[in-house]
Amino acid sequence: MRKLLLTIFLNALCYICLVSCASKVSESTADSRKPNVIILYTDDQGSIDMNCYGASDLHTPNMDKLAATGVKFTQFYAAAAICSASRAALMTGKTPLRAGLPGNASSKHGTDGLSTSEITIAEVLKKRGYRTGHVGKWHLGYSESTMPNAQGFDYSFGHMGGCIDNYSHFFYWNGPNVHDLWENGQEIWDDGAYFQDLMAERANAFLESNRDQSFFLYYAINLPHYPLQGTNKWREFYKDLPSPRKHYAACISTVDERIGNLLDKLDELQLRDNTIIIFQSDHGHSTEIRTMGGGGNAGPYRGSKFSFFEGGIRVPAIISWPAKIPQGETRGQLAVNVDWLPTILDLSGLSPASHHIDGKSMKEIIYNAEAATDHKSFYWTTGNQKRWAIRKDQWKLLKNPVDPTEKFPLDPEADSLFLVNLENDLSEKNNLAAENPELVKSLRAAFHRQFNEATLGDANKNLE
Repeated sequence: MRKLLLTIFLNALCYICLVSCASKVSESTADSRKPNVIILYTDDQGSIDMNCYGASDLHTPNMDKLAATGVKFTQFYAAAAICSASRAALMTGKTPLRAGLPGNASSKHGTDGLSTSEITIAEVLKKRGYRTGHVGKWHLGYSESTMPNAQGFDYSFGHMGGCIDNYSHFFYWNGPNVHDLWENGQEIWDDGAYFQDLMAERANAFLESNRDQSFFLYYAINLPHYPLQGTNKWREFYKDLPSPRKHYAACISTVDERIGNLLDKLDELQLRDNTIIIFQSDHGHSTEIRTMGGGGNAGPYRGSKFSFFEGGIRVPAIISWPAKIPQGETRGQLAVNVDWLPTILDLSGLSPASHHIDGKSMKEIIYNAEAATDHKSFYWTTGNQKRWAIRKDQWKLLKNPVDPTEKFPLDPEADSLFLVNLENDLSEKNNLAAENPELVKSLRAAFHRQFNEATLGDANKNLE
């Protein structure tokens, strides 16, 4: 009997040791696993259009939660004031001009966009062992070789052109109207299903299926871009706001609600502490007729989408990683969406990109409010030297500026070169070019130098 009890005891002891060892191995594996990365990219969201950026008439608790659990930027820029060029900069870490897509890609099936010779963030992370997924808007090419699955994404679901109706999934612009809904390169049909819910379902499924490995999810939300199709719940909530603000607001809160669903899923899967979440709008709000003439809010800034005034390019941007970076803090250094690629690599302890990029890691800025920006200057262009802008320190020079909001009058001749001091004139109302000819000359030379350098191309672009 004693021998039997001793055998049982020894077997139990061995089992406990095995479980303990297995648990320690599991913990060690979890500790060494590279962080997951999610980029939430909204479309045409105004510079201050969430509560934590100053909007008092919107309900955005989940966007605000990201800011409360991370770092919010107040001088963050999109590298372009239009959709495709902004996305090209995000994907490559390069200025749109250097990436070869300073304008919008076509929404016609069969047309190219971002060159296949460019190296995307998905390709960089996939090479480092990540599972990569795209959900939502693409607008970086509509040919087999330029759609997401050919640009580094293991999984893709969404629309390839600039916009779709959220229920029929057709691209309505100039006829003929074209259906645009794809999953892994295959056209799919789901008539009447709300696209915001379809995206949310696919995003959560991607998290679920990749819970045991490091993943990168590019969640490119197609609102509040037109058509302004928020849900009835939020239309009712905002019914007393004036039009078009109420329609725009319904879209913002529809998006916010689904971001909340994603955060809940991460919590359910116990992945939140090991997930870097980046939030950004692609550029400023639209004032186009298709968006009822407006709805978005740039606050103190002049301009909107299509403009290189601040309202077109200064965007809300947040990074949240509660377990590793500061929470509830604000950074006022100049930063640009080309910076996300090197920042992700730096924060994750991964080797830097081995090909030329324009982005600078923001790791020091994220951890230190006093750290200086690594951007000595930054420029924006439509792809030629007729309309552009460049910022250096507090000074910004614009060539042939446009302001769709018509906030202040512009004289085509007198304002063809428009110099502002953002430190003293955040609204960009006063043109100081005539008073500072040497500064104008210096900034013009800096822009042309960078423009010419970018158009020469990258000799080492394929080293990654």
